[in-house]
Amino acid sequence: MEYKDYYQILGVSRTASTDEIKRAYRKLAGKYHPDKNKARGAEEKFKQANEANEVLSDPKKRSAYDQLGANWKAGQQFRPPPGFGGFGGGRAAPGTDFSDFFSSLFGGGSPFGQGGGFEDVAGGFSRTPREQNAKLSISLEDSYLGNTLTVTLNARTLKVKIPAGITAGQHIRLARQGHHGGDLLLEVAFHPHPQFSIEGRDIHCTLNIAPWEAALGARLDVPTLGGTVELKLPANSQGGKKMRLKGRGMPGSPAGDQIITLNIVTPPANTEGERGFYEDMKRRLRFNPRG
Repeated sequence: MEYKDYYQILGVSRTASTDEIKRAYRKLAGKYHPDKNKARGAEEKFKQANEANEVLSDPKKRSAYDQLGANWKAGQQFRPPPGFGGFGGGRAAPGTDFSDFFSSLFGGGSPFGQGGGFEDVAGGFSRTPREQNAKLSISLEDSYLGNTLTVTLNARTLKVKIPAGITAGQHIRLARQGHHGGDLLLEVAFHPHPQFSIEGRDIHCTLNIAPWEAALGARLDVPTLGGTVELKLPANSQGGKKMRLKGRGMPGSPAGDQIITLNIVTPPANTEGERGFYEDMKRRLRFNPRG
């Protein structure tokens, strides 16, 4: 079989750090991923990069590989030294993507599509299914409406169904998408939103109002995750007052509410007429906010 120079495949030196190897692999994986690059040979280069990363990103396998020395050249005929590394031998399982060279050193096949990585067991490597954990950041709208998102994890593209009403800290389980066919557990987090924040199932927002709307009352259009609704603002409302839109938070049993905090915005007094208006108000109302 032919010797594989994993350092040459990734384009890094034999003294490359873990971060350098990771960056090189991600660059090649992005360039040659079969979903993005349909050119002849791209898929094979993607597989080679995946195999090289599998070895060089794992300290134990990298150390074993380095025992072969730096004198081998890519393409040379290779046979493992007797008793090499104690990592076993044999050929890759049918249908897997790793080369005979890899199999002769480490046994097994490709983890791509099965979660990646090997688990050290009794001095060797096993492919026992293991649960894998990751974080998934979504928008508040994704949760409110429900959605199906396309995400990339470890160079794999996955379709993730977002159930309506899921909240931060809850998990989505993808069967057989974790390490070696174990489950993948995605912990949900939310992107920052320009208008809303969330506490539990309640949605919070601030509503700017004019002084005359606060004093006289008004009917105002208020944005929610489900669309615009009308709010009846009572007369003599004060800044900081909280109003509740029942059931307008995240879906659930029961659904959350939308909590609105009123913020009175004072018009500027830049012109003579505007200043005169405030002087007249001062004389007429004789109001002391610190009284």
